Amino acid sequence: MAEAGSLAAAARRLQLSPPSVTRIVAALEARLGVRLLQRTTRRVQLTDAGRAYVGAAERVLGELEAAERALAGEALEPSGRLVIGGPTTFGRLHLAPVVAAFLERHPAVSCRLVLVDRVVSLVEEGIDVTLRIGALPGSALLARRVGEVRRILVASPAYLGRSGTPATPGDLARHALLGFTGTAPGRVWTLQRDGRALPVRVEPRLEVNDAGTAVALAEAGHGIAFVLSYHAAEGLAAGRLVEILPDLAPSPVPVQLVHGDHGLVAPRIRAFLDFAAPLLRARLASPAAQPAAGSGERAASSAATRSIASRAEKGLTM
Repeated sequence: MAEAGSLAAAARRLQLSPPSVTRIVAALEARLGVRLLQRTTRRVQLTDAGRAYVGAAERVLGELEAAERALAGEALEPSGRLVIGGPTTFGRLHLAPVVAAFLERHPAVSCRLVLVDRVVSLVEEGIDVTLRIGALPGSALLARRVGEVRRILVASPAYLGRSGTPATPGDLARHALLGFTGTAPGRVWTLQRDGRALPVRVEPRLEVNDAGTAVALAEAGHGIAFVLSYHAAEGLAAGRLVEILPDLAPSPVPVQLVHGDHGLVAPRIRAFLDFAAPLLRARLASPAAQPAAGSGERAASSAATRSIASRAEKGLTM
C-alpha cells in the first residue's frame, strides 16, 4: 500500500481482492497494537507509526537481499540510495566534501544529504547514517568516533576594543551576548574550571538557531558568541575573531558517525562508514579545523586529506 498509494492498487499488485488486503492490514494493526493507516472517505495514508514500520521493513528486506547476494557469491559493489544527515555548518564545511568524494568512488550509489541543526530520528526520517556532535547516553545506535570539537567564546577585536575583554566568567554579565541555541539552548553557558563544570547564567541580547549567523554577528562586532570551534575556525584564523577565556573552555565534545543497523549492514552503508571515517578524522585533526590555523596549514591539511582519500580508495587503513 505504501508504494501503490491505495488499498485497491495494492490489491491489484498483490493479485488479491481489496477485502483481503483490508483484512491483512487490520490483522497486522491488531497484532502490533497501533494504527498503521489513516482512512478517510477519499484517501488512505500512512500514520507516523506506519511510516516508521515501513522504513524498518524496507531495511530488513534490504539486509535480506544483501545476505542472499552474499550467499550466492555475488560481488557486493555498493549501489542504491544513501540518506546521510548532519549539522548544517559541519555538513557544509566537512561532510559534504567527503560525501562528494565517496560518490566519485562509487558511481552506482546516489545520496540525499540532510543538514539540520537538531537531533534527527534515523527511523522516522529514513536516514541511514548521520553525524552527531555530542555524547550518546543510553543510545541503542551504533557509533564510530571520528574526532572531537570544543565549545569556545569568541568576539571580534573591534568589539573587545570598545567593550573590553572579559577576564572572569562574571564579566560576561556586562557584555552583549549572542546566543546560539544549538550550543547552549538555555540561559546557562557551561564553562569548566579545574576539570569541574562551571555554569554561568547569561541573558543573551540576541539568540539565533544558526551557527553561521551567530559567528557573522560576532565578526561584525555585535557581541560575544558561544559556539563550537569549527564554527569559528575561519574567523579566528583570519583574525576576525578572538577566543575569550580559553582556559575555561569545556571539555571537548565527541564527533561520531551514527547508524542504527545492528544486523547485516547494507554494503553502501558499510562502504560509506569505511570511506568517510578516516577522512573526517583527518579533517578534524588537521590545523585547518583548529582555531589557530593559517592558510599555509590549510593547504598542507588539504594535501594530507587527499592522500588519505587515495589510501581509502585503495582499501588501506590508517
